[in-house]
Parts: sequence; C-alpha cells; structure tokens
Amino acid sequence: MVSTLFQSPIFSEIILPFILIFTLIFAILEKSKILGEDKKQIDAIVSFAIALIFVSYSYATGVISKLMPFLGISAVVILVFMILFAFVSTGKEGFELSNGLKITFGVLIGIGVIIVVIWATGAWDKVYGFFSGSDERTTTLWATIFVVIAIVVAVVVAFKGGGGGPSAPAKIGG
Repeated sequence: MVSTLFQSPIFSEIILPFILIFTLIFAILEKSKILGEDKKQIDAIVSFAIALIFVSYSYATGVISKLMPFLGISAVVILVFMILFAFVSTGKEGFELSNGLKITFGVLIGIGVIIVVIWATGAWDKVYGFFSGSDERTTTLWATIFVVIAIVVAVVVAFKGGGGGPSAPAKIGG
C-alpha cells in the first residue's frame, strides 16, 4: 500500500504540530504585545524557537495529536446542532442562543475538554481508579464527600425555607 504525504509520521508528528504551536504562540505574542509593539520579527523568532522545542518532545506532540480529533469532532457536532437549532428556531434571519444554552454549552465543553486532556495525557487510569472506588480509602472519601454535601444542602434548605419569609396574617372583614 502506498503511503501519502499526509500519512507520513514526519508530517503528522513534526510538521503539523510545529505549524500549530508556532501560529498559536505568534498570535499570543502579537495580541499581548509582551515583547513590544510592532516587533513581528522578534515574535516570530521566539515563536519559532518555542515550536522547535515543542516538537523535540514526542510526549507533547502525542498529546496534541490525541487532542486534535476531539477538536474536529466537537466542531462538527456543534455545527450540526447549530444548523438544526436554526432550522427549528423562529423565522428570523440568523439566530442567537439564549444565555441558558450558552452556559450549558460552556459547561459541557469544559467537562469534555477536561476529560479529553486527562485521557490524552495518559492520566485516565489513575483518575478512573480514584473515582471508581477500587481502594478503600477512596470509598471512604466519597462517602464523606456525599455526607458533607447532604449536610450543606440540608442547611441551605433549612435557612432558605419556603423562600417567601413569614406570610402576613389574613384580614377578616374589612
């Protein structure tokens, strides 16, 4: 089977991560102006050096290589949702997500990114073992956390009560 340029390890493990990191660092330096105003050459040299150092570590490029499919799939899922949402929303041209949907998406994306970063860095087995309660210490920890949360919820409900405070006495007659 003939291998293409895009399937080559040099391309996927060195060239693409180098371009990505160089572009990101350059954009950050240009936007923040840390090295001075109108210093594109200096920003480019620093970005080039950081990107070269980055690709010299296979672990770092491996993490980036594992994160990129998540980015692509997530972008397509969000695009499909937005197309379908726009299809069923009102007949206005364009649409805007409500604040509740924006917050929900932000939380879901944040959780997804945290999980994928944990997986891409190879720490998933340790984190899963901690949360699954395979150790007696973690089982005790989770039981303690559950009890503390239950107590906090009970105290909040007790102090907040019905929410309206004491009601006024009803008037009889006039």
